[in-house]
Amino acid sequence: MSRKRTKSKLEWIELLKVIVVAVVLALIVKSFVLSTSIVEGESMEPTLVDGERIVYNKFVYLIGSPDRGDVVIIKRPFKNYVKRIVALPGEKIEMKNHILYIDDQPSEQSYLNEDSNEHTGNFGPYFIPNEHYFVLGDNRAVSKDSRNGLGLIEEDEIIGRSEFIYFPVGEWSRTK
Repeated sequence: MSRKRTKSKLEWIELLKVIVVAVVLALIVKSFVLSTSIVEGESMEPTLVDGERIVYNKFVYLIGSPDRGDVVIIKRPFKNYVKRIVALPGEKIEMKNHILYIDDQPSEQSYLNEDSNEHTGNFGPYFIPNEHYFVLGDNRAVSKDSRNGLGLIEEDEIIGRSEFIYFPVGEWSRTK
Protein backbone atom coordinates (compact mmCIF):
# COMPACT_ATOMS: atom_id res chain seq x y z
CA MET A 1 0.00 0.00 0.00
CA SER A 2 1.32 3.39 -0.80
CA ARG A 3 2.28 5.81 1.92
CA LYS A 4 -0.32 8.37 0.74
CA ARG A 5 -3.08 5.77 0.80
CA THR A 6 -2.14 4.60 4.31
CA LYS A 7 -2.19 8.19 5.55
CA SER A 8 -5.63 8.74 3.99
CA LYS A 9 -6.95 5.54 5.58
CA LEU A 10 -5.65 6.62 9.01
CA GLU A 11 -7.30 10.02 8.61
CA TRP A 12 -10.64 8.35 7.85
CA ILE A 13 -10.29 6.09 10.90
CA GLU A 14 -9.57 9.11 13.11
CA LEU A 15 -12.55 10.96 11.66
CA LEU A 16 -14.77 7.94 12.32
CA LYS A 17 -13.52 7.81 15.94
CA VAL A 18 -14.36 11.51 16.41
CA ILE A 19 -17.85 10.99 14.99
CA VAL A 20 -18.50 7.96 17.24
CA VAL A 21 -17.33 9.86 20.33
CA ALA A 22 -19.50 12.88 19.38
CA VAL A 23 -22.58 10.68 18.93
CA VAL A 24 -21.99 8.90 22.24
CA LEU A 25 -21.54 12.24 24.04
CA ALA A 26 -24.68 13.63 22.41
CA LEU A 27 -26.67 10.59 23.56
CA ILE A 28 -25.34 10.94 27.11
CA VAL A 29 -26.23 14.66 27.20
CA LYS A 30 -29.70 13.96 25.76
CA SER A 31 -30.33 11.13 28.22
CA PHE A 32 -28.99 12.64 31.42
CA VAL A 33 -28.44 16.40 31.10
CA LEU A 34 -30.62 18.29 28.60
CA SER A 35 -33.83 17.58 26.76
CA THR A 36 -36.46 19.52 24.85
CA SER A 37 -40.17 20.16 25.20
CA ILE A 38 -42.88 22.02 23.32
CA VAL A 39 -45.04 24.54 25.18
CA GLU A 40 -48.72 23.68 24.72
CA GLY A 41 -51.39 26.25 25.48
CA GLU A 42 -51.45 29.73 26.97
CA SER A 43 -50.98 28.90 30.67
CA MET A 44 -47.40 30.25 30.87
CA GLU A 45 -47.86 33.52 28.96
CA PRO A 46 -46.17 35.97 28.89
CA THR A 47 -43.07 33.95 29.86
CA LEU A 48 -43.67 31.12 27.39
CA VAL A 49 -46.02 31.12 24.40
CA ASP A 50 -47.92 28.24 22.79
CA GLY A 51 -45.70 26.42 20.29
CA GLU A 52 -42.35 27.60 21.64
CA ARG A 53 -39.72 24.95 22.07
CA ILE A 54 -37.62 24.96 25.20
CA VAL A 55 -34.50 23.22 26.45
CA TYR A 56 -34.75 21.90 29.97
CA ASN A 57 -32.06 20.77 32.35
CA LYS A 58 -32.62 17.25 33.70
CA PHE A 59 -29.42 17.18 35.75
CA VAL A 60 -29.95 20.27 37.93
CA TYR A 61 -32.32 18.57 40.40
CA LEU A 62 -30.06 15.56 40.82
CA ILE A 63 -27.62 17.83 42.64
CA GLY A 64 -30.08 20.32 44.17
CA SER A 65 -33.72 21.00 44.90
CA PRO A 66 -36.25 23.04 42.95
CA ASP A 67 -36.52 26.66 44.04
CA ARG A 68 -39.30 29.24 44.07
CA GLY A 69 -39.60 30.87 40.66
CA ASP A 70 -38.18 27.91 38.72
CA VAL A 71 -40.10 27.09 35.55
CA VAL A 72 -40.26 23.30 35.68
CA ILE A 73 -41.39 20.40 33.55
CA ILE A 74 -43.78 18.08 35.40
CA LYS A 75 -44.16 14.48 34.28
CA ARG A 76 -47.71 13.16 34.44
CA PRO A 77 -49.24 10.16 32.69
CA PHE A 78 -50.06 11.04 29.08
CA LYS A 79 -48.73 14.64 29.29
CA ASN A 80 -45.95 16.86 30.60
CA TYR A 81 -46.79 20.27 32.05
CA VAL A 82 -44.69 23.45 32.19
CA LYS A 83 -45.40 25.50 35.34
CA ARG A 84 -43.71 27.84 37.81
CA ILE A 85 -42.93 26.81 41.39
CA VAL A 86 -44.43 29.34 43.80
CA ALA A 87 -44.37 27.49 47.15
CA LEU A 88 -41.84 25.08 48.61
CA PRO A 89 -42.07 22.18 51.07
CA GLY A 90 -43.02 23.35 54.57
CA GLU A 91 -44.54 26.65 53.43
CA LYS A 92 -48.06 28.00 53.69
CA ILE A 93 -49.57 29.57 50.56
CA GLU A 94 -52.77 31.52 50.03
CA MET A 95 -54.26 34.14 47.74
CA LYS A 96 -56.30 36.93 49.32
CA ASN A 97 -57.59 40.05 47.57
CA HIS A 98 -55.36 39.49 44.51
CA ILE A 99 -52.19 39.14 46.60
CA LEU A 100 -50.22 35.89 46.87
CA TYR A 101 -48.92 35.20 50.38
CA ILE A 102 -46.18 32.77 51.31
CA ASP A 103 -45.98 32.17 55.07
CA ASP A 104 -48.21 35.23 55.58
CA GLN A 105 -45.83 37.52 53.63
CA PRO A 106 -46.74 39.06 50.24
CA SER A 107 -44.82 37.32 47.46
CA GLU A 108 -43.05 39.30 44.73
CA GLN A 109 -43.93 37.98 41.25
CA SER A 110 -42.15 40.25 38.78
CA TYR A 111 -42.69 37.75 35.93
CA LEU A 112 -46.48 38.34 35.88
CA ASN A 113 -48.55 40.84 33.92
CA GLU A 114 -50.09 43.46 36.20
CA ASP A 115 -53.56 41.90 36.11
CA SER A 116 -52.60 38.21 36.37
CA ASN A 117 -53.47 37.85 40.06
CA GLU A 118 -56.83 39.54 39.50
CA HIS A 119 -57.90 36.44 37.56
CA THR A 120 -56.67 33.99 40.17
CA GLY A 121 -59.37 34.23 42.83
CA ASN A 122 -58.84 33.60 46.50
CA PHE A 123 -57.56 30.19 47.57
CA GLY A 124 -55.96 28.49 50.53
CA PRO A 125 -54.40 28.47 52.87
CA TYR A 126 -52.58 25.32 51.80
CA PHE A 127 -49.73 23.85 53.80
CA ILE A 128 -47.15 22.24 51.54
CA PRO A 129 -45.91 18.87 52.86
CA ASN A 130 -42.33 17.62 52.57
CA GLU A 131 -41.18 16.70 49.07
CA HIS A 132 -44.12 18.56 47.46
CA TYR A 133 -44.42 21.87 45.59
CA PHE A 134 -47.22 24.26 44.70
CA VAL A 135 -47.12 25.39 41.06
CA LEU A 136 -49.02 28.02 39.10
CA GLY A 137 -49.07 29.06 35.47
CA ASP A 138 -48.06 32.64 34.74
CA ASN A 139 -51.38 33.17 32.93
CA ARG A 140 -53.52 32.37 35.96
CA ALA A 141 -56.87 32.91 34.20
CA VAL A 142 -56.43 29.83 31.99
CA SER A 143 -53.87 27.72 33.82
CA LYS A 144 -54.45 24.19 35.07
CA ASP A 145 -52.14 24.05 38.08
CA SER A 146 -51.98 23.20 41.80
CA ARG A 147 -55.20 25.13 42.43
CA ASN A 148 -57.42 23.31 39.98
CA GLY A 149 -56.43 19.97 38.61
CA LEU A 150 -52.74 19.21 39.07
CA GLY A 151 -52.76 19.34 42.85
CA LEU A 152 -49.52 19.44 44.80
CA ILE A 153 -46.52 18.28 42.78
CA GLU A 154 -44.31 15.56 44.19
CA GLU A 155 -40.59 16.20 43.88
CA ASP A 156 -40.04 13.08 41.76
CA GLU A 157 -42.63 14.34 39.22
CA ILE A 158 -40.37 17.31 38.41
CA ILE A 159 -38.15 16.13 35.57
CA GLY A 160 -36.28 19.33 34.81
CA ARG A 161 -35.94 23.11 34.87
CA SER A 162 -36.60 25.13 31.75
CA GLU A 163 -33.42 26.92 30.70
CA PHE A 164 -34.11 28.69 27.42
CA ILE A 165 -36.30 28.94 24.35
CA TYR A 166 -34.61 27.60 21.22
CA PHE A 167 -37.45 28.01 18.72
CA PRO A 168 -38.60 30.25 17.21
CA VAL A 169 -35.02 31.38 16.79
CA GLY A 170 -35.78 35.10 17.17
CA GLU A 171 -37.22 34.40 20.63
CA TRP A 172 -34.05 32.97 22.21
CA SER A 173 -34.09 33.85 25.87
CA ARG A 174 -33.86 32.45 29.35
CA THR A 175 -37.16 31.35 30.82
CA LYS A 176 -36.54 32.50 34.36
